[in-house]
Amino acid sequence: MLDHAFKQPALLQQALTHRSHSSPHNERLEFLGDSVLNCSIATLLYQRFAAINEGDLSRLRANLVRQECLAEIAAELTLGDCLRLGEGELKSGGFRRPSILADALEAIIGAIYLDAGFAAAQTTIERLYRSRIEQIDLRDAGKDAKTALQELLQARRLPVPQYNLLATRGEAHAQEFEVSCTIPAIDLLVKGHGASRRGAEQQAAQAALEKIGVT
Repeated sequence: MLDHAFKQPALLQQALTHRSHSSPHNERLEFLGDSVLNCSIATLLYQRFAAINEGDLSRLRANLVRQECLAEIAAELTLGDCLRLGEGELKSGGFRRPSILADALEAIIGAIYLDAGFAAAQTTIERLYRSRIEQIDLRDAGKDAKTALQELLQARRLPVPQYNLLATRGEAHAQEFEVSCTIPAIDLLVKGHGASRRGAEQQAAQAALEKIGVT
């Protein structure tokens, strides 16, 4: 899915190497990839949404480059199966930890940048983010579903929603989380599923918004 053939395979190996495994590890590449990612996403948003202001562009970008979003993309790529982790991280399930997955994805972006330049890295980022950018609803101006739901309830002087983890299913490298979102004041209960707890909460919040009549 990355669709990039590395001229320098050692860069990819380093990008997949956590500091718990060996050195050179991926932290410097992560630093570089973070900057390339932010610039690329900013450019893509600037080109696609000509009518929105700087503040909304910033919120859209922040939503797309946050750890949870990166971890979801990494999970879709089954990146956890490729990571080089130390024994302790392997035993503790580091290959599915959102922070490690997000850092590794940023490191891979940095590696592609060093291997083939900015244009190649931006092409990869555009491919990975295409569906997410296409699904952006400008009425939310970059707000994620949980934020939008909380603000809606606060505007109606209602208590914030309650999120509870109901179940975790599947193999460790491909888990699915089920979460409930409850709003007792309006007798509403919905559920969400996702590759991370955060993702499941976002889906549940979106379902709540739809039940309330905000889509």
